[in-house]
Amino acid sequence: MDSGSNHQACCDEIGFPYVCDLAPDSSQASLENSLRQLAIESENYTEKARQHGAVLFRNTGGETAADFDAMVKCFNLPNFPYHKSLSNAVRVEMTERVFSANEAPSDARIYLHHEMAQTPLFPSKLFFFCEQPAASGGATPICRSDRLVAKLEQELPRFVQTCAEKGLRYTHTMPDEDDPLSGMGRSWRSTFRADSREACEVNMAELGYHGVWNSDGSLTSTTPVLTGVKNLEDGRGVFFNQLIAAYSGFASDGESPDAAITFGDGKKLPADMVMQACQLAEELAIDIQWQVGQMAIVDNYVTMHGRRSFSGPRKILASLIA
Repeated sequence: MDSGSNHQACCDEIGFPYVCDLAPDSSQASLENSLRQLAIESENYTEKARQHGAVLFRNTGGETAADFDAMVKCFNLPNFPYHKSLSNAVRVEMTERVFSANEAPSDARIYLHHEMAQTPLFPSKLFFFCEQPAASGGATPICRSDRLVAKLEQELPRFVQTCAEKGLRYTHTMPDEDDPLSGMGRSWRSTFRADSREACEVNMAELGYHGVWNSDGSLTSTTPVLTGVKNLEDGRGVFFNQLIAAYSGFASDGESPDAAITFGDGKKLPADMVMQACQLAEELAIDIQWQVGQMAIVDNYVTMHGRRSFSGPRKILASLIA
């Protein structure tokens, strides 16, 4: 049962996110019925996610990680396992395809970004599922990246052109062991799937990274030149990067944001233009205010996402699609 409307914020002309009620209300929600409908309409919902940027499913009847796993499987899409990714975040795996969205402390804000766009390997789509909403806060902001590019081309055309032509490089210091108290605390051992410095260097080189070892055992790594602006097959341009998140939150305490991200040629980003891009993205963002059992599919090429700070327990699960 598609509502095709947006009850999270003001509607726009095509609905963002597109909302699908799998039952008339929560009292009639049935996981069995949801699984049946998702399997039948999976291609349609995937296309809706590409067209609208995201689809929010309500009244799913799902309650657990296993339920979420079953719903994701209905789409018959290839899994992108967390342990094979280059994600900076520490996550807890619950099934072969389901893990915690992020283990960062509740007071940490996660800024808008395309998932893993700061690496050469990234998923095409993401599923999110609410097992337990926070007592307060904890919304997932989402932003249509094609709309952001359109705004930036109007207000900062030279900046968009430079991002597109030069690309971006990201620099991040990875600890020797996973640090779950950091939103970006995944170790170099886990990230590059290596049990020694020598093995890590080999794996980094294959991916185009270079790095410097620090006295505390951590590794400061820099990516190859990655996309700043991507053109989709349907002609839309998207701000496919992690510029906002990197500039706003990647740098270590006391460091300049310039230590976390540069243009592909190593030159600094213009701070005023970055701040304007951050502001525009926030103006375009819509918060998903989670309720138990809700699931969302986000097209990672079209839509950025983040996380608001929160209080109380919060369990948002994720699954990635190759």
